[in-house]
Amino acid sequence: MEKNEIILYKLSRIEKYIFGLKEILNVEELSDYTGFKKSYIYKLVHSNLIPYSKPNNKVLFFDRKKIDDWLLSNSSRSLAEIKAQSLELSFKNKKA
Repeated sequence: MEKNEIILYKLSRIEKYIFGLKEILNVEELSDYTGFKKSYIYKLVHSNLIPYSKPNNKVLFFDRKKIDDWLLSNSSRSLAEIKAQSLELSFKNKKA
């Protein structure tokens, strides 16, 4: 890797880290933060599938904490979690 490429790569990583610290993101920042294309973000907004704010019906803004919650919603449980819950429920049923 060339020196300039290394510097640009490191700057890009720093920029992404800073986006993670910002509480309010615009569409471009959200795209960098999530890796989603801007067109997909607009599609999510149009379908009301993503939490957003649009003050004065102009510019879109996103609360990073709400986005993080949204990204982690509807998570899948691991096999170990399912087994643990199953055991817990079977013990409760035996006590009752």
